[in-house]
Amino acid sequence: MILLASYNIHTLIKSLPGNIAQGLIWGLLAIGLFITYKLLNFSDLTVDGSFATGAAITIALISLGIPAPLAIMVAFVGGMLCGYVTGFLHTVCHIAPILAGILTQIGLYSINLHILGNKANKAINVDNFDLMLSSRYIPKAILISLIVVAIMIGFMYWFFGTEIGSAIRATGNNEEMSKAQGINTSRTKVLALMISNGIVAIAGGLLAQYQGYADVQIGRGALVIGLAAIIIGEVLLNLIFRSATDLWVQLSFVIIGGILYYFAMGVVLWLKLPTNDMKLFTAILVAIFLSVPNMKHRKKGDKAHAGN
Repeated sequence: MILLASYNIHTLIKSLPGNIAQGLIWGLLAIGLFITYKLLNFSDLTVDGSFATGAAITIALISLGIPAPLAIMVAFVGGMLCGYVTGFLHTVCHIAPILAGILTQIGLYSINLHILGNKANKAINVDNFDLMLSSRYIPKAILISLIVVAIMIGFMYWFFGTEIGSAIRATGNNEEMSKAQGINTSRTKVLALMISNGIVAIAGGLLAQYQGYADVQIGRGALVIGLAAIIIGEVLLNLIFRSATDLWVQLSFVIIGGILYYFAMGVVLWLKLPTNDMKLFTAILVAIFLSVPNMKHRKKGDKAHAGN
């Protein structure tokens, strides 16, 4: 208590709206990652590159006078193309999922540099351009992010209830059985990767507007943050419901996971811990949430064994 008293609680509370805004944006990235990681069972490392692609496309187009919503739509298409390349490398060239994603990610670094005019970063000012959201107007940023997230959750809930969406889920559950049922698993994989990276690119475009700049390194660590949001949300979901729930509920908890992740990072900054260790703190946080379900299952197994 004495240690906490040395810190200004007001500072932590004041940072909450900003953490919520960023948590919503990164939660949107986690929704895109949820498609490949949870539904398709595909380890896609394209995310770090496609996130930066979405940011680069958005800022480059807005700086040319293109309306921000239209720039975001183009970023979505750009992200889908990134996913298509990974899907092509995997399904046509028969490259392993992880390696296919790494190859796409490496190639995107150069492409993103060209999009930004052969510069490592490109800034944009909310005073000169009509942005969808900005860190200068956090309440509006939260509102816009909530609207985009709600639209995306609604779209995914509808899409994965369709025949093609169900085929994607079936491919992730059992690829061999899906092939036996006549499902073109190569096509479903490519489509899932395209949708996933398209959503990730939208998140990148929103974050670039929020921060006021795009950088070729903006997506560095995006995969880990997205996984952290998914894992945190999944743990909370299991603690509350303890059973399978509708897809929209799972996606909502992914968003909550993103917000809680950024709140945890806000606490780290509030405690004045070294910012150079943020990646280390992220890894520790993810490891803790990953171990919680395993510890629970082990505890139940020990009880059952003791009962016998």
